[in-house]
Amino acid sequence: MGDVVKQTIEIAAPIERVWELVMDPERLGEWVTIHEEAYDYPDADLETGSRFGQRMKLKGVPLKVRWEVTECDPPHRARWNGTAAAGSKARIAYDLSESDGGTVFDYENEFDLPAGKVGKLAGRAFNAMSGEREAKKSLQRLKDLLEDG
Repeated sequence: MGDVVKQTIEIAAPIERVWELVMDPERLGEWVTIHEEAYDYPDADLETGSRFGQRMKLKGVPLKVRWEVTECDPPHRARWNGTAAAGSKARIAYDLSESDGGTVFDYENEFDLPAGKVGKLAGRAFNAMSGEREAKKSLQRLKDLLEDG
């Protein structure tokens, strides 16, 4: 894989509450800044083998990703593999741990942009630096949502 984005945030909310929100495709738009829509997700809780689609917008550039949960250990760990147009791939890791009645959320996103013209366009829209910014904003939105709500 190519670029890696890592962020950690402490959230003053129980681990189960954080897990419930981050693992709900219907609620991605409440905290993920680049999220547009989730679709084709199961009616039940996500588990290893669950799949769904996601539409995102990276600096105005639309992107569709098909996700598969490759590991799920509630409420501590989830791993996702994603594929998008022109062979781009992503891996996402959620690691949650309890800390003083709250939760530490470690987030990692490793991604490869496609080659050729599509890759150049995607590279202008999304790189490790913009990925770090968006991840930081998203995790802050998650923290605010859970601590204020």
